[in-house]
Amino acid sequence: MNTLPSSYIQRFLLENLDIRGAVVRLADVWQAMQVDRHYPAPVARLLGEMSAVSAVISGNLKQPGRLTFQVQGHGPVGLMVVDCNAELNLRGYAKVAGPVSGESLGELVGDGRLQLSLDVQGMDQPYQSLVPLEGDSIASVFSHYLAQSEQQPAGLWLTCDPSATAGLFIQCLPGAQDRDIDGWSRIMQLAQTVRPDELLGLAPEVLLGRLFAEEDVRLYPPRMVTHHWPPQPEKVADMLHSLGEHEVRTVLAEHGEVVVHDELSNHTYRFDADDIDALFQPPTLH
Repeated sequence: MNTLPSSYIQRFLLENLDIRGAVVRLADVWQAMQVDRHYPAPVARLLGEMSAVSAVISGNLKQPGRLTFQVQGHGPVGLMVVDCNAELNLRGYAKVAGPVSGESLGELVGDGRLQLSLDVQGMDQPYQSLVPLEGDSIASVFSHYLAQSEQQPAGLWLTCDPSATAGLFIQCLPGAQDRDIDGWSRIMQLAQTVRPDELLGLAPEVLLGRLFAEEDVRLYPPRMVTHHWPPQPEKVADMLHSLGEHEVRTVLAEHGEVVVHDELSNHTYRFDADDIDALFQPPTLH
């Protein structure tokens, strides 16, 4: 058995049925995304599940690119964003706008919508899609979204705890019904028996062997998922410079420093008076 990375997605194919799928598990990535966030447990679970499914969809793209999902609503969680680039480098955050008392997606987000943005190299502008939140969980919302967007039935099972988030994805390929008219319903029934502890604790080949013991499962090589977004103070300085000296010095005078927090990458940048002087100092002529 090959050693798997701590965070990965591994695609598979049920060869005799033309049903594809993927297993995802994020351990170190999910732990890093929670550092200093202090989310209430239901919010963390929601963000963890969305991170897992974002990795699945990114890993299944025909043309790799930067994929960003946003969930916006009018509940205690006003915004959730998960961003994943072509190398499966993942980041994300949730914005909690009020007291959290519920557990379900509806109680946390309220009347909301899901926005997808896909930026592929060579495209004039990113592809964007906006759909209502249909379903009472992240899994049901994305199952519906995938089935609608690709016109093929899909199933998704997600779980999350503080140490890891994981998921199982399956989808019918075109023509699968011609190979086995009962194949999809049979696989769906089997997949629905998966337990959270199995998603979190079993290697994909063991998990799939238990669930689909009678099927021929082709496993593709796993792809590592990472969370590597080091600080970029130069980019933040360029952003402040583009705002203009008057606006930046107004903030400095009011607060004694200029503080910029990058929510997605979870970095805070602080600029004091000397930093601002250096930022707007005229270039030296030689």
